Amino acid sequence: MKKRLPALLIFLVHANLLLSQSKDIYAKIDQAADRLESQTISWRRDFHEHPELSNREFRTAKIIADHLKSLGLEVREGVAKSGVVGILRGAKPGPVIGLRADMDALPIEEKTNLSFASKVKSTYNGQEVGVMHACGHDSHVAMLMTVAEILSGLKNDLKGTVKFIFQPAEESPPPGEDGGAPLMIKEGVLDGPKVDVMFGLHIESGTEVGKIKYRSGPLMAASDWFTITVKGKGAHGSEPWNSIDPVVVSAQIIQGIQNIVSRQTDLTKQPAVISVCVVKGGVRSNIIPEEVVLTGTMRTFDKNMEKDIYDRIRRTSVKIAESAGATADVVIENKTLVVVNNAALVKKMLPSLQRTLGDSNVVTMDLTTKAEDFSFFADKVPSFFFFLGGMKPGQDPKTAPQHHTAEFYVDESAFKIGVKTFCRLVLDYK
Repeated sequence: MKKRLPALLIFLVHANLLLSQSKDIYAKIDQAADRLESQTISWRRDFHEHPELSNREFRTAKIIADHLKSLGLEVREGVAKSGVVGILRGAKPGPVIGLRADMDALPIEEKTNLSFASKVKSTYNGQEVGVMHACGHDSHVAMLMTVAEILSGLKNDLKGTVKFIFQPAEESPPPGEDGGAPLMIKEGVLDGPKVDVMFGLHIESGTEVGKIKYRSGPLMAASDWFTITVKGKGAHGSEPWNSIDPVVVSAQIIQGIQNIVSRQTDLTKQPAVISVCVVKGGVRSNIIPEEVVLTGTMRTFDKNMEKDIYDRIRRTSVKIAESAGATADVVIENKTLVVVNNAALVKKMLPSLQRTLGDSNVVTMDLTTKAEDFSFFADKVPSFFFFLGGMKPGQDPKTAPQHHTAEFYVDESAFKIGVKTFCRLVLDYK
């Protein structure tokens, strides 16, 4: 027993030293996040006031790249058209960790009263549109820029390498263009050095500041977009019997494909959603057009269910059109996979989130039929994606402005929480 005592004392001294060092690093992170909070908010407001659509994030990319270069990072520009990757190599050997922020805005005209509200106009699908950060990507970029600055200052304590991945076109590239996570992967963002794990977050306008929501395993739905082109025969609006009316046929198709989920899909297995979101046809109130185009989205969590719904949308559309003497051409494009959080990684890193926010503020969530092309990263490497609360404390989530709407809003006090969380995940992963 006497011989073992010195070894035990050495072990305890070493363990206490490591614990003390960890606390010192956490304290440095917290202090830096507090000190840089105003800068994070300033960046976010600038990006919010100057939003850019998918694959057009050139101003945003330059600001990011210039900042990363000022920190002494290795910087790759023009990745997947307008993406930026910064590489921070720690002083000690260790894993390669990827952190991702998306950069693009949406074709929405902003209707908030913010002093930094967007007034930007652009063209989308041939239409003049307003442009707005209506999903929080501006805050994601600002937070990750701050994380890069803090971790660069801790380089001597850092084990391994961090890749800061600023991704364009998460909301999908323009028609006819490649982009987003699939193109970044194709261009080698997960290689040189090879990424071992990925972390991603998304601010959530309906979750209270100070809370994080997560789920192990499947989290977000696969997203598929469909286009149904209905062709009939035009006529004067006063003589519909001389037409094959694609407007009426389209209405019947919309009703028919809604029955796929409500009456033909076994929802006890997994949820599914079909939404027709755009109807285009006609130019004048007394002219029955020759063609109507329907576009929309379907969301699924199961490959077999996804294929079955594919087939049913095609069959329903074609048969309804044929019954009226019209035709329906159906094109379905996969946009994202199911976001799947690696169960072992979630279990391993959950204590890090809990230490940062407190056990009661890190809560599990239900499946969400929203989609994310972070799913392509998660398909290649073990990943953990979670939601960061961005709603004012005490607000009713039912009254909080929704994502992808002109009134979208998040509380800026959430940003430094996201910064601290990302930094601690990097330092805690071993």
